[in-house]
This record gives sequence, structure tokens and C-alpha cells, in this order.
Amino acid sequence: MNYYLKTLQNYANFSGRARRTEFWYFILFNGIILLVLGLIGVLIKTSVFGNIYFLAMLVPGIAVGVRRMHDVGKSGWCLLIPFYNFVLASIEGDDLTNQYGLDPKDIIA
Repeated sequence: MNYYLKTLQNYANFSGRARRTEFWYFILFNGIILLVLGLIGVLIKTSVFGNIYFLAMLVPGIAVGVRRMHDVGKSGWCLLIPFYNFVLASIEGDDLTNQYGLDPKDIIA
């Protein structure tokens, strides 16, 4: 849950790097919340809550995805390449400092 909140605190930060855990926990909690809002929407016959939440999480989701691409040493534009972005998001990031910043594992929060 801390990684999800950390992503929300950096909601429009497209620079730097994001660890795999930060990215995948954001995806997990975002999916769970969207599922719950979708079920609530089915029960009350409206999807307005899910749509509002989706739009609110669009920028933070893109930002954490770009930072994840930076962690593996790739440009944020790699998010637009289907399947390749999934592979990049799944592999371990660069161990040392790369052109996008320090290794997030070395930064003590």
C-alpha cells in the first residue's frame, strides 16, 4: 500500500526511476479499486464512479510507467510499444546510476 501512496504523491513526476515493486503494486491496487468500483457501478446501474477514478489515475499511471521504463534504461516512449513494455516492466532495472537518475534501491526513503 505504501508504494501505491508513493506513486500518488509523485503523480505527475515523469523524471527519475521507479522500482518494479512500485509499478506493480500501483497496477495491483489500481485494478482492485477499479474492480470494486465496477461492481458497485453494476449494483447501482451507473459507471460514473469507475470512470472518474480511471480518469483521476490516468496521469499517475502513465507517470509511474514512464519512471519504470527509465529504471531499465529506456525512454518513456517505450510504453507505446505493445508487449515490449510488459517485458521491460517485468525485468530488473539497472543496478547503477543511469541517464535517468540513481538506482531507486539505493535511495533510502
